[in-house]
Amino acid sequence: MKIILLTLLTGLLPLSVLQAQSTTQASSDGFKITGHITGLKDTTCVLAHYFGATQYIPKDTARVDGAGNMVFEGKKSLPQGLFLVVVPRKGYIQLLITEDQQFSFDTDTASIINAMKISGSKENELFYAYQQKLGKFSEEAQAITMQKKMRNDAASSALFNKQLNDLQKQANAYRAQFLTDNPTTFAAKLFKASSEPEVPPAPKAANGRPDSIWIFNYYKDHFWDDFDFSDERFVRTPFLQSKIERYIKELTVQVPDSLIKEADLVVNKAIAGKNNDIKYYTIYYITSQYEQPKVMGTEGLFVHMFEKYYKTGVMTVSDSSTLKAIGERVAAIKPNLVGKTMLSPVVSDTLRRPINLSAIKADYTVIFFYSPTCGHCRESAPGLKKLIDDYKGKGVEVLAIAIDQSPEEWKKFIKEFKLGNAINGYDFAHKNDFRNQFDVFTTPTVNVLDKNKKILAHKLPAEQIEDFILFQKRQQGDKKTDAAPKNAKASMKK
Repeated sequence: MKIILLTLLTGLLPLSVLQAQSTTQASSDGFKITGHITGLKDTTCVLAHYFGATQYIPKDTARVDGAGNMVFEGKKSLPQGLFLVVVPRKGYIQLLITEDQQFSFDTDTASIINAMKISGSKENELFYAYQQKLGKFSEEAQAITMQKKMRNDAASSALFNKQLNDLQKQANAYRAQFLTDNPTTFAAKLFKASSEPEVPPAPKAANGRPDSIWIFNYYKDHFWDDFDFSDERFVRTPFLQSKIERYIKELTVQVPDSLIKEADLVVNKAIAGKNNDIKYYTIYYITSQYEQPKVMGTEGLFVHMFEKYYKTGVMTVSDSSTLKAIGERVAAIKPNLVGKTMLSPVVSDTLRRPINLSAIKADYTVIFFYSPTCGHCRESAPGLKKLIDDYKGKGVEVLAIAIDQSPEEWKKFIKEFKLGNAINGYDFAHKNDFRNQFDVFTTPTVNVLDKNKKILAHKLPAEQIEDFILFQKRQQGDKKTDAAPKNAKASMKK
């Protein structure tokens, strides 16, 4: 299993979460978990708990003898949650750690779940009995499916479909009965948290088909129904992170306004649960995902999370220096968010004449921050030249700004890559802090502005500039896309 290192933003988590100490301690101090795994010998296993869906924190190790026996033991009780016994080259075994911390397990590497036997832990007995029963249903369904592939006549297909439907009903009935019989167990909570909302039959849309929008809205509105925000043990499972990830990144439109609304909804649920560890992890995880988001223009959620929860003290932190550093990062990002009017850099052209950003008349202005000696900048320069030449006089201007090196290096770069048709700028007086004023942490950094100098794109990959501008034109109903000679020539050849 891969270990993922915690990020810098981990410093924004309270120590109680990082140390993963459960407030619900075992009935007696200490733990002793005795294990036997057939097919394993003469190695070392690690006992660890989840921290989110992709990280785990080791709590103990045990030497496996020649007969496959091991013992995890400690004088201090373990934090409660979903644990892993990491087995070298064999994967891992999941165990529920709750109040019963003196128990044993016996399994086989050939079939870890089906062979699992538990003694001394009711939670783990339920956890594996459920999986074993559903596993049998799955095996039966696979067997029927194989027969269905071999006999595809109408009568056989109808019979097999009925058998599959009956099997599904049995599985659903078993699941419902299990949850009814064990409503307060951690095992039941985990299974409920991992399940999908059951969507009732949808009303018909105007076309006579089930209303897909209604289905989506119902699913989203009931997404959190079976998740217990009051149970801190979920911090030490993969389910809290996974559900936040799905809700925020897959069920929410990736624009700042929508993201902020839904993030606040999830955080409010965590606050209502009245468990600080759940609240802290929820705030931390959402914040961490949008400092360097995969979807351009969504950094606004990162700014919002910091200002609403960290800066106000709703989220207490373990490292004040990290809080200060992230605050400085937010201050750099905020003026450069998509939708903001870009500040005018204090730069001059090759004749040392001041360049006024607001005086550039163009439907789209591309700001290309670069370093004359940057390898990626040099790789991007030929494409940038083509863009400049192709779109000159056609509503697009490029302001190329060298953020460092000498004026001589800057002019050499312009000449080498023939960027004379661009508006070339340099900070002769060293008045700009490009890093903190314009969020230029790497080069090249590309902004695209509209005619009013509002930021349409920030940190756009250089190779995507033309596609982005053409997309913006289409969005605005501007069909004058004949400014792309390559496409025009291709059309003429046809």
